[in-house]
Amino acid sequence: MATQWQTFPIEFKGGLISNLSLLQQGTNAVGSATILQNFEATREGGYSKIKGYNKYSDTVVAGSGPILGLAVVESDHVVVARENASNVTEYYYGAGDAWTSLGARPLLGNKVRNVIGNLDGTEKLIFVDGVNYPAIYNTSTNAFTAVTGLVDVLGAEHTEFFSDTAWYAKGNTLYFTAPFTLDDFSSANGSGVFNITENITGLVVFRNQLIIFTANSIKRLTGTTSADFTLSSITDRIGCINGDTIKEVGGDIMYLAPDGIRLLSATDRIGDFALDIASDPITKDANTFLSSTSTFTSVLIREKAQYRIFAYIPSEQNEVAKGLIATKFIAQGAAGISWSTTFGIKAYVADSRYSGSEETIVFANADGYVYVMDTGSSFDGSVIEAIYESPYMPITDPQMRKSFYKMTLYAEPKGDMDIAFNVKYDFDESGSTTTIQPPSQDVSITSGGVFAFGSSRSVFGNVISAPNVPQVSDPGDAARFGGNISKVYPNNIIGSGKTISIRVADRSINPTFTLDAALLEYSQNDRQ
Repeated sequence: MATQWQTFPIEFKGGLISNLSLLQQGTNAVGSATILQNFEATREGGYSKIKGYNKYSDTVVAGSGPILGLAVVESDHVVVARENASNVTEYYYGAGDAWTSLGARPLLGNKVRNVIGNLDGTEKLIFVDGVNYPAIYNTSTNAFTAVTGLVDVLGAEHTEFFSDTAWYAKGNTLYFTAPFTLDDFSSANGSGVFNITENITGLVVFRNQLIIFTANSIKRLTGTTSADFTLSSITDRIGCINGDTIKEVGGDIMYLAPDGIRLLSATDRIGDFALDIASDPITKDANTFLSSTSTFTSVLIREKAQYRIFAYIPSEQNEVAKGLIATKFIAQGAAGISWSTTFGIKAYVADSRYSGSEETIVFANADGYVYVMDTGSSFDGSVIEAIYESPYMPITDPQMRKSFYKMTLYAEPKGDMDIAFNVKYDFDESGSTTTIQPPSQDVSITSGGVFAFGSSRSVFGNVISAPNVPQVSDPGDAARFGGNISKVYPNNIIGSGKTISIRVADRSINPTFTLDAALLEYSQNDRQ
């Protein structure tokens, strides 16, 4: 009697998961990943290989050590800070070419934090570094000045704009200026101060409230002027341990807490908040990542509702620097987040901003260059190593052996694609004499008769006539634009097992591609 084949569809979704056992994950979260490196979950479905990064400018920012601060003013206007030859912090601005000095500070500061706002018709940035007086950058005049009106704000560590007022945090004290000013600390004009009892670790504005983080608490400040500003507690049980990780993404505040990456979410009850641990699904990966260092930075990619956090270890090579990606699929709460990891992006500071309809994402480390993230198909010329590995899926009964014959991969390449694909059976048990692990296969597509715009293989026209270029007389050999690249890749596979795992790996500078789904064809054997 002929063997009856069956099919098992796999929809790539759910992201990285590491808080379930292998069999639980393979049973209850088909399509999720045990490894999802340099892939991102997309809001359109599937997993896409992340884009790379390129230099913002080929000119190194003068100085030594890591770039201490970084702010996007516009897509063609970036301000940076770095230790100069006199061992103090100096600021520069650039538009993709040479860096021009804005001026130096009296002392060498720590990592520089910034906020951008408009209180008087002109956008200005406030920079604080924990050592010097706050500094103000006027975006329209390129003027750079210091806030010296109050000696108490010397060494301010955090800053924010809220309720038409500038706020500065130093230690456990929060100072605010008179309305519509950055440097007026006269109480007669409406300035003031709050004592928070614990050292402030971060500030962020969220839904007409100023959220104030300490290591052990979260407070909120409401009101419009010094006459009605009110401070109240959100929680006294958990706080934020690193202000550089605080970002608002998809209607929630994401931040690093002592027990993982958390969300601060408003609930349906007025004035109430939820405090979910967003990193619970990746507990093992998050614990390893967060214990690797105490230095982190984070950045938003708003177009993708995506939060990226990077661990910075000075001695680590760029190629092995690690990060986490959280992509939000629902407005609020941790349940709608898909996780993945980055491998090869070394970031000490990072920033992003929309300028018109264009979002610019930049980062920097200690090599002196500023890089534009989420662009191109390489890490500044180096390959991107992207890996997806599924959990071991029992398909039906985990005690029934299945014989596998074919796996059809559904993918959406943007150009050339060359990936290594293989399957593994029965948890890849070493020393097993009953299970043979099949070799890896190559799944590739070159542009062939269909060319991607911008590819080195793409040539306009049907006849090529140029020095050192052979003439093509057959129109079929020339580039065709507007054709369709194949999206279905059938692969014959061999072997049998009770559970099966899929691995897809790409190590290239090929364009991004999206893993959409896979279809396994198999027959089920008798119970042994």
